[in-house]
Amino acid sequence: MRTRLIEKLCEASNRFRRAERGNVIVTFALALVPLLGFVGAAIDYSHANSLKAAMQAALDATALAMSKTAGSMTSTDLQQKSVVYFNALFNKPEATNVQITATFNPSGGSLTMTGTALMRTNFMAIMGFPQLTITTDSTAAWGMTKLRVALVLDNTGSMAQSGKMTALKTAAKNLLTQLRNAAAQNGDVYVSIIPFAEDVNVDPVNYGQSWIRWDLWNAANGQWCKNNGQCSSNQTGNAVWTPNNHNTWNGCVTDRDQNYDTTNTAPSTSQPATLFPAEQYGLTFNGTFYDWCPVALMGLSYDWTALNNKIDAMEPNGFTNQAIGLQWGWQSLTSAPFTIPPMDSNYKYNQVVILFTDGLNTSDRWYPYGNSTSEASIDARQAITCANIKAAGITIYTVQISTDGEPQSTLLRNCASDSSKFFFLTAANDLVTIFNQIGTNLSQLRIAK
Repeated sequence: MRTRLIEKLCEASNRFRRAERGNVIVTFALALVPLLGFVGAAIDYSHANSLKAAMQAALDATALAMSKTAGSMTSTDLQQKSVVYFNALFNKPEATNVQITATFNPSGGSLTMTGTALMRTNFMAIMGFPQLTITTDSTAAWGMTKLRVALVLDNTGSMAQSGKMTALKTAAKNLLTQLRNAAAQNGDVYVSIIPFAEDVNVDPVNYGQSWIRWDLWNAANGQWCKNNGQCSSNQTGNAVWTPNNHNTWNGCVTDRDQNYDTTNTAPSTSQPATLFPAEQYGLTFNGTFYDWCPVALMGLSYDWTALNNKIDAMEPNGFTNQAIGLQWGWQSLTSAPFTIPPMDSNYKYNQVVILFTDGLNTSDRWYPYGNSTSEASIDARQAITCANIKAAGITIYTVQISTDGEPQSTLLRNCASDSSKFFFLTAANDLVTIFNQIGTNLSQLRIAK
């Protein structure tokens, strides 16, 4: 359009230069025509750009508003409601023949809006352009049309200090609220919760499940019993070691055999190494057993009340084994023994693990607390798990809080999917802010174009 205008102005100018008759007044009047054309074109274009900016803002807002429920509407309803919403925002009498079109793409989880309008010109009409066409477009992507998040949360003893557990509960529940609000309908967002210490609690009600391995537990939990039925903790005479009933198990499991401790392989009785070894995690002191098994984990769910209750039930106890928490977080998103909700092939799914901890690794199945090589050895196992999770296309956020001067963890920084997804904090209250930031990143609507 602009090229044609310039061509016409140049033609008028050339004709003016070739004119051989006429007086000075006529000559001056003719000179004004191209000058007014150039100035007028600039004014009309400026007005058109201002109108386009207003139209773009209204179209963006309409796309954002409609995208959350676009997947649950018919194309006719979507179109009608989009027009009503847009017209309420865009009220420019100088824009005529305004038309917008809404197109929802379920596989991409996005809503595309296109808009056109006509604007009558004031000056360019002299040059043969009575109106300008204005076009705009906007694509709003519902960032978590289908989202699955594993919250892997440190429940170790040191979380009792400096208000960390209280802050974690507040931050985690706020995050759940953000994720709940991000869901247009049930099933758009699922969350699992994996509290961890040195072990993970898979719930003692599962003591009869075939995916639990009992050899380590049987060897450590029982009594020496004689034929007459008398039992004690000490071996005497012909006493035989008798494991306790499995229904006395507290629900904790320790790391799987290597290298299944770094994978999400489903447990199978045909491969005992894939099973999860039961352990009565806790501390015996002066003959009294102190149960350090964290609260039982929770698989993927959109029961927001139950998820919040699980957060409230967390209590700090035990040593730190980030590696087992991370492995179970991955397991909860993808594989048995969890029941994984089926995925709809028409939608894109984002899977995320958020790993939070307040301390460095100190103890696992093979490297007990106090061993000089524990941290490095556990870190090495965890690094493999991090790499495997990212290779599977799952995003990892890592959050480390250090209120006692512990250094920044290179392991956690490298474990995160990128540098923007690692957070190092030194105050408990910062947890609320950072979890809110993560929640915003996950749930916000974004203008994609």
